Amino acid sequence: MYDFKQIAKEVIELEAKELAHAATLIGDEMAEATNLIANIKGKLIVTGVGKSGLIGAKIAATLASTGTSSFFLHPTEAMHGDLGMISKDDAVLAISYSGESEELIKILPHVKRFDIPLIGMAKSKNSSLGRYSDVFLALHVEKEACPLDAAPTTSTTLTLALGDALAVCLMKKKNFQKEDFASFHPGGSLGRRLFVKVKDLMLHNDLPIVSESTPLKDAIVAMSEGRLGNVLIADNNSKLLAVLSDGDLRRALMRSDFSMEASALEYATKNPKTITNSNLLASDALALIESCKIQLLVVTDESGKIEGVLHIHNLVEAGIK
Repeated sequence: MYDFKQIAKEVIELEAKELAHAATLIGDEMAEATNLIANIKGKLIVTGVGKSGLIGAKIAATLASTGTSSFFLHPTEAMHGDLGMISKDDAVLAISYSGESEELIKILPHVKRFDIPLIGMAKSKNSSLGRYSDVFLALHVEKEACPLDAAPTTSTTLTLALGDALAVCLMKKKNFQKEDFASFHPGGSLGRRLFVKVKDLMLHNDLPIVSESTPLKDAIVAMSEGRLGNVLIADNNSKLLAVLSDGDLRRALMRSDFSMEASALEYATKNPKTITNSNLLASDALALIESCKIQLLVVTDESGKIEGVLHIHNLVEAGIK
């Protein structure tokens, strides 16, 4: 019987060892590749065949999402018309572990004919790809994790890691910040944290607002109809006076002088937490709600007039964390 737990452990340990060894061999070529890409006016085209091509597609996607305009081009498609997608302002990152992939090598003379900078990634500088390259990133691999030492395993892991290293170097070179990352991922959690504001989520229509003289029983009806678990109490000029929450109502029930006919204002929270800046980031509003241990944040203008409310449920539903 095979010990698959041990086999998996050995594969990971072998690949980790190869990555650690490769890290010690990185030289000035990484800086050369970074500067070359950072200074081009066009795009970085990543190309490769087979497993190298799959890794190349991921590298291109990582670069594109971190501030380097990039896309993947299959060498076969390039030979049949798509070579026109590469312009003189672009650069090419070509990946082939052997450095001899036939489909890839065929397009290199055409790339060089237009004097397009070429970054090669292969195991040997003496390979065909290595000889064509202006900058060469070596894939130093002693052994594949495959027991036959045949299937690309360790070599593809290293290729992916070098691609990540190149992407991070470019991020540092370009001073790429989390705000920049979020602009490329507006639908992601970071994008929501950095771009969604209170005004984008707050409710401002049909708010449960009652006057300061409203009896508690009528305020409870307004609270139920408003579906916010709160009712806002305002004066005749729509200025906020207090907020009656379901928590306030439960506490009121414990009072010996509790009366449904009493004014709702008597049991409400005076001076509730409010904000006047509807441009506040929703993530900051969530932090305020959590720190104050409330469910509803009232938005007012500078004079205290109610403009809207932000409920914690609105933030959760919007994916704000």
